[in-house]
Amino acid sequence: MISSTLTHMVLILVLGVTTVPDGLTGEMSPSIDLAADDSQHPGGVIDSTLPKLRGMIELYSADRRNIGRFYDAPMSKLASDRTREYLQHWQEVLDAIDFDALERDQQVDHLLFQNDLRYRLRSLEHQQLKEQQIDPFVPFAETITRLQEKRRQVVPVDGKILANIITDLDRAVKDARTTIEKRLKEGGEGEQVFEISVANRASRMVDRLQRTLSGWYRFYAGYDPLFTWWVEKPYKDLEKTLKSYSKFIRNKVMAIDDEDDPPIIGDPVGREELMSMLEHEMIAYSPEQLIEIARQEFDWCRNEMVRAAQDLGYGDDWRKALEHVKELHVEPGKQPDLIRELAHEAVEFIEQRDLVTIPDLCKETWRMEMLSAARQKTSPYFLGGETIMVAFPTHEMEHEDKRMSMRGNNRHFARATVHHELIPGHHLQGFMTSRHQTHRRGFGTPFWMEGWALYWEMLLWDKEFAESAENRVGMLFWRTHRCARIIFSLSYHLGRMSAEEAIDFLVENVGHERNNATAEVRRSVSGSYGPLYQAAYMLGGLQLMALHRELVDSGQMSDREFHDRVLKNNSIPIDMVRAALSDVELKRNHRPTWNFYGAVDEGKTVPAGE
Repeated sequence: MISSTLTHMVLILVLGVTTVPDGLTGEMSPSIDLAADDSQHPGGVIDSTLPKLRGMIELYSADRRNIGRFYDAPMSKLASDRTREYLQHWQEVLDAIDFDALERDQQVDHLLFQNDLRYRLRSLEHQQLKEQQIDPFVPFAETITRLQEKRRQVVPVDGKILANIITDLDRAVKDARTTIEKRLKEGGEGEQVFEISVANRASRMVDRLQRTLSGWYRFYAGYDPLFTWWVEKPYKDLEKTLKSYSKFIRNKVMAIDDEDDPPIIGDPVGREELMSMLEHEMIAYSPEQLIEIARQEFDWCRNEMVRAAQDLGYGDDWRKALEHVKELHVEPGKQPDLIRELAHEAVEFIEQRDLVTIPDLCKETWRMEMLSAARQKTSPYFLGGETIMVAFPTHEMEHEDKRMSMRGNNRHFARATVHHELIPGHHLQGFMTSRHQTHRRGFGTPFWMEGWALYWEMLLWDKEFAESAENRVGMLFWRTHRCARIIFSLSYHLGRMSAEEAIDFLVENVGHERNNATAEVRRSVSGSYGPLYQAAYMLGGLQLMALHRELVDSGQMSDREFHDRVLKNNSIPIDMVRAALSDVELKRNHRPTWNFYGAVDEGKTVPAGE
């Protein structure tokens, strides 16, 4: 049984337990000694030069990746069971450790580890519920899953038997389609029989099952002559049936006519799952409270935008000020030169004020690439890291799309985002997280990654990085945009706002070009990003601003010391950054209680300190 085997292996590999029953089975009550020698064990070793908790986390992360790669069959109960038992065993290991005896850094690691285990176990339950919802579409899935599981176990195959299985599977897929067609007819014309989000999930699962089956077939075909002789024809028939079935779901159930430009279809997770995710991110506020925080920040941005409009001679008409700034773009072909200029400007500003340590190699080795026209449909602005991906018109775009791309990536919008993507933003982050506390990367969170980059937009505003009213408009556009992301993304997942309403909201209240707003919403709700990802920018930034007030404005640290220490603690929930940088009391059962924005009620916000 994997439960007893994994338990004993974990205890030996990690904690130096030496009393093991014959065959790694049976019951045992280990005496856990963090100082014990773990250099000898049956399955691997922990680097003895590392602190124990760090070694445990590195082993856990590597093992979890191994389990995920091996148990890769979709909708697999075996995979869920193996993963659940493995996570539970690590919980047992951590429960046996004397938390109070750990050093501060290891206490932080312990809490991060426990937090990750709890969330992954909850996620398994949530995933199973979502898979149950699509069962009517894929009653045949278990057969494909078992074929893949046996392939991973390298179980000998019989081509004749498999040909029968594949033939029966083809019939089962056709029967499933017939059942769905019947339910559609019974529903009547114009009636929505299936939830679009569930149908979309089902269509994607059919595609995934088809890809899994394709990999299974290629493993044997041509290498096993009898397999090929028996299975080739029924497999090709089944492959066509699965592809046709997926298309049927999209065309008939979801009513998608244009596959090249499909409607925006998301999968709202609901309040319960949002609360689970917020607990994992160690955020003490509810989704409704976070929306209220965003509204308060939005009002601040609007007031500042009006002030900038007044300075530009447009009175209170912030939209005219925004239109003015959008036309201040470079000519085609000149955007790379502008990006280089803005990148150097940001580094010079930061170094003159000694705000953060920037290693010379970090300054030297960032790169630039241009986004394709197709990529700009979902990423109409910059993407960043070691390589900044630049959005600007390409020759094959339609004329109006070119105009929108140029206007949306004008000089002053770009000035507010280049430092977000490069230095001191994502490039500096990536450079430092690959060199410090690297075992914590498995606990990475967008509230730290995106929050850090957004925090610098806020901090640089306070340090008067904006030298003109146009620069202020550029910075405020993005800051308003981040507020809007919280409002529309959380409202969408709470079922309070549709995708079309979100697009209208961005156009009317932020000033987006409609194509860019559509791309933004599509990216946010299509499933390529987690439900909290878009909210993480502003909220993570606000967390870091609150922590800056606690530690820098109070005189406990300099700007440079604060920023260097945040980076060197790697990408972890900012509640845990706070724990690592301050003397906040830590307990084994730590749960988020930090009200970084003060007391917040839905519909009313009380600023911190009042």
